[in-house]
Amino acid sequence: MGMAVVVIANDFTAVNVALPTMEQDFHTDINTIQWVINAYALTFGVMIVTGGRLADMFGRRNAFFLGTAIFASMSALGGAAQTEAWLIGARVLMGIGGALMWPAILGMTYEILPEEKAGLAGGIIIGAAGLGNAVGPLLGGVLTDELSWRWIFFLNVPIAAFAVGVTYWLVHVKEPAASERRIDYPGIAALSVGLVSLLIALDQVAEWGWSDPRVLGLLALALATIASFLPLERRAGTHALIPREVIRSESFTASCIAVLFMAATFFAALLYLPQFMQKQLGYSALEAGLGMLPFLAVFALASFAAGPLYDRVGAKRLAVVGAACITAGPFLFSLVGEDSGYGALIPGMIVLGIGAGSFIPTATTAGVTSVDESQTSLAGGIVYMFQIAGGSIGLGLTTTVFSSASPPFVDGIQAAFRLDAALSLIGLLIAIAFVGGRLGKQRVVARPAD
Repeated sequence: MGMAVVVIANDFTAVNVALPTMEQDFHTDINTIQWVINAYALTFGVMIVTGGRLADMFGRRNAFFLGTAIFASMSALGGAAQTEAWLIGARVLMGIGGALMWPAILGMTYEILPEEKAGLAGGIIIGAAGLGNAVGPLLGGVLTDELSWRWIFFLNVPIAAFAVGVTYWLVHVKEPAASERRIDYPGIAALSVGLVSLLIALDQVAEWGWSDPRVLGLLALALATIASFLPLERRAGTHALIPREVIRSESFTASCIAVLFMAATFFAALLYLPQFMQKQLGYSALEAGLGMLPFLAVFALASFAAGPLYDRVGAKRLAVVGAACITAGPFLFSLVGEDSGYGALIPGMIVLGIGAGSFIPTATTAGVTSVDESQTSLAGGIVYMFQIAGGSIGLGLTTTVFSSASPPFVDGIQAAFRLDAALSLIGLLIAIAFVGGRLGKQRVVARPAD
């Protein structure tokens, strides 16, 4: 299942380095070809809550197998694309497949491991995601240069087939009761329209501006539909897309809000650090991908380490240390000057990698384990939705600050990361007060006898 997560996460970063080649092959422009990335990320982020709810309702193995079949077949179709519209359409469907896979994998992993190993479950899955993010730029660069960008998609097929085969034979989880299988279509529609409107507005705000009627219209639509989501959920009762007991969980809500604020720094680093390397240091796209390894590799290693540490030191300590490092990372980046070389970025990348690798799996596990076991896939999907939403909102604000402070380029970078440090500080305060339990309440984890 970790291999399937590697494929999903790898797809976010591997395609980035291939965009210029795709642009040439299809004789199009960057504004069009960027939707190869945006279509996948947008669909994945919007549908992941629905994917989690469906996994809990119809069975996590079933959701995983269906999602993987969609993801793999659309990868093959995308690799064979003859036009940019064909490829973007395949990417939309890949996003739907991924949105079914991710929460199902998370739910199965928490279910098959014993309760005292819950931290390990989160560490394995988030670590696999970090590994996929880390190897993505390298793999994408090598395949694009040596074979073709199409092999980025073709390679997904055998890996996905391997993940399905192993999961089919070795992973056995209980099926939900048939009486629970009523789909909340109004809730799905309201949340999906609201998130699509919000994410498109935030994605385009750098080009259109905050005062553009299109941005204002999309934000108004997002506000109206998300506001209508709450009464729709109350009316749906026990069959709501997000049941009332999930929303009312203090620990779960705190984890989601903390992730919302922390995500801005994570996404800003993925966007602005490669730009600094290319525009300020003169790196190629592949060199910039290699330059991100201190961040992404440390993120993956710290995520794997966070699993056993969760049960040794507790969720509270690990979440607070991780959140503090995420707050320190952008502050270190804001000190990088006009004459700084690549070495000036490394301390911030290492600190941020440790922070993200410690905090994200810990907050995910703390949130997911605070709800009923029958809702873990949904809970995992909601946490990830907050990560995507926080990253998009943060990038919208960060890009505005960056644009108003530059030129020169470095001044914009410094201002952007100062804002990210401030947003992360809010997340740190939430983590201190609520994530992993309230301050002053010691959480005792039962440990089995050796």
